Amino acid sequence: MRNLNFSEAEYKSRLRRVKERMLTEGVDVLVVTEPANIYYLSGYDAWSFYTVQALIVFQEVETPLWVGRLIDSATAHVTTYLPADRIVPYPDVYVQAADRHAAQFIADMILCDCPSAKVVGVEMGAYYYTARDHAELVKAMPNVRFKDVELLVNWVRFIKSEQEVAYMRQAGEITERMMARAVEVAAPGIRECDVAAAIYHAQMSGTESCGGLPATSPPHMGFGARAREAHPIFSDRPIDPNSVANIEISGCRLRYHAPMSRTIYFGEPPQNYRDLASHVIEGINASLDVMRPGATCEMIEAAWRKTMSAHGIEKESRLGYSIGAAYTPTWGERTASIRRGDRTVLQPGVALHLMAGLWLEDTGITITQSLVVTGRGYEALTTTPRELIVKN
Repeated sequence: MRNLNFSEAEYKSRLRRVKERMLTEGVDVLVVTEPANIYYLSGYDAWSFYTVQALIVFQEVETPLWVGRLIDSATAHVTTYLPADRIVPYPDVYVQAADRHAAQFIADMILCDCPSAKVVGVEMGAYYYTARDHAELVKAMPNVRFKDVELLVNWVRFIKSEQEVAYMRQAGEITERMMARAVEVAAPGIRECDVAAAIYHAQMSGTESCGGLPATSPPHMGFGARAREAHPIFSDRPIDPNSVANIEISGCRLRYHAPMSRTIYFGEPPQNYRDLASHVIEGINASLDVMRPGATCEMIEAAWRKTMSAHGIEKESRLGYSIGAAYTPTWGERTASIRRGDRTVLQPGVALHLMAGLWLEDTGITITQSLVVTGRGYEALTTTPRELIVKN
């Protein structure tokens, strides 16, 4: 029995757009190894990316070929639309073996379906395409030219379909419940890990209409002095009174994410910290005021920078990035970034995390917004108020 999250027609539409880009790049065969890209093009969904796996897309062959570990092939039959003869597993003798490598098996499959292949595209920067994978693939196909087309599929994913946006809305609902539980549980004397436990419970429970999944990363939680760190992990320390907590989390629905960050102040915030929060919120709102189709990423950042510079504040890191379907280690799509110099034009269906985090010398603050660009502006994926949360 198949368990598809999208219609077969949608998968084939995605594949067609990928092949159009392959033609432009002069690529005969594309070896897709990024888990989110494999999922996007076929539906394959398992926590199996610690071993070699690939979806092979042929310009001249209609249907892609899934290649992965034998024990994971059952999942390919259940979660993908691919016919049985396009699911080809390799035996376990290739798994973590010193004398052979699964890339050799993949090379054989490529040459079997496309013996005349001249240019093979690979995702050189994908997290799970290792140097060893590439070296073995090159060795196994000495007469082929390899071309790095790392973000080819990622850019096809950049514009979300209506169904993808629907899943991201559900992820946003889960995110809101996670944050609400964090705010409810967190208090001076409560251990950081107990706040994390409450977040995880809400994350997995989801909503009445849909369950959740683990996000690509654990909650990023900076308590007290660690609020100046961008990606800290929680500990078993109790929360201090008169302190700050930055919490960055995301609900996950069928691998789709809708992240959010909020800052909690335990006690009465000093005026200078209230002012900092006010400036950040003002900057976010200025950015959102220009968030619409036709705007560029650098235009969004420029609105933020103009507002913040009036308060003498500069942000070294980017203001945000594209989001969607994702696997460990990041929910970012690695395409557009909201920063100076990125002239990517926004279109309806683009999903972004407006990451207005500031990590300063002695403190930090994170108030962010996930959204989808619409025909006239944007739709917020979470509706939790963008404000400093104070718990006296």
